[in-house]
Amino acid sequence: MANRKSIDCRDYPSEKNCSLKMSGTEEEVLDAAVQHAVSAHGHENTPELRDQIKSMLKDESD
Repeated sequence: MANRKSIDCRDYPSEKNCSLKMSGTEEEVLDAAVQHAVSAHGHENTPELRDQIKSMLKDESD
């Protein structure tokens, strides 16, 4: 079973006060978080954004 990862927008305050939390496999969360960062927070989908988000993923216990 793949290790689960999570990311929580509440850990990164923004003007939108976003409260979204995502969890799943690293690939699932990374893809969803990038899409969310682009659509909800106005970021540009770049390799740098993917690297930044990947570094922010946390291990999640089952």
